[in-house]
Amino acid sequence: MLVAFSGGVDSALLGAVARDILMDKSRCVFIDSPLVPRSARTEAEQVACDHNLSLEVIPAPLIRNREFRKNPVDRCYSCKKMMAGILKQRACELGIACVADGSNVSDEGEYRPGLKAMTEEGIFHPFIEAGMTKQDIRSTARESGYEFWDKPSAACLASRIPYGDEITKKKLAMIEAAEDFLHTSGFRQVRVRMYGTIARIEVIKEEIQTLLSIQEDVVRGLKAIGFSYITIDLEGYRSGSMDEILR
Repeated sequence: MLVAFSGGVDSALLGAVARDILMDKSRCVFIDSPLVPRSARTEAEQVACDHNLSLEVIPAPLIRNREFRKNPVDRCYSCKKMMAGILKQRACELGIACVADGSNVSDEGEYRPGLKAMTEEGIFHPFIEAGMTKQDIRSTARESGYEFWDKPSAACLASRIPYGDEITKKKLAMIEAAEDFLHTSGFRQVRVRMYGTIARIEVIKEEIQTLLSIQEDVVRGLKAIGFSYITIDLEGYRSGSMDEILR
């Protein structure tokens, strides 16, 4: 089995299970691009090292695709199609018949055109077949003694840009720098949504007051990155908040 590996709790658990059962017949592949924060690659490599997972990093020029850069509402569909092609090609080169990812039942309740694309490309979803939700995966990882069981959810940097706004390397770099700044300020679960030069910050509701208590530092830090106006989303962090407009 070749596992699409991001280093998050889902793919990390899948990679560990594949290693335990298949041993040297399992491989993990991390697809690297400007859509992925540098910290995410570093963390993925560390998780693989800590748990003796065979990991290969493959660079992918996803952002060169003109239609993808236009950022349509089905952006994730075209992106995952490209990623599936890279994974399948590498699997073929290695003589591996099965490519799998960490998608789970919880993903089916959200707007996930990328999941549809991966399914169409023949990528297996073991956790969906097992009927496991995100919470089931976290519980299993915790019971198995894996320290990554409570790792915050992550998503590609393009998910911070409103549909229809062009995706550029500059925007992705600004978003990454802003989120890194907030992470180093002590916030684990963070999103910085970008509207032109306006930053909309999402942290979990319980930490909004903490964010307000250091607002001057945050404003100064994000303006230094290039944002003109800094705002806080009073609803707090939630997965897929950019999709709310679709409803």
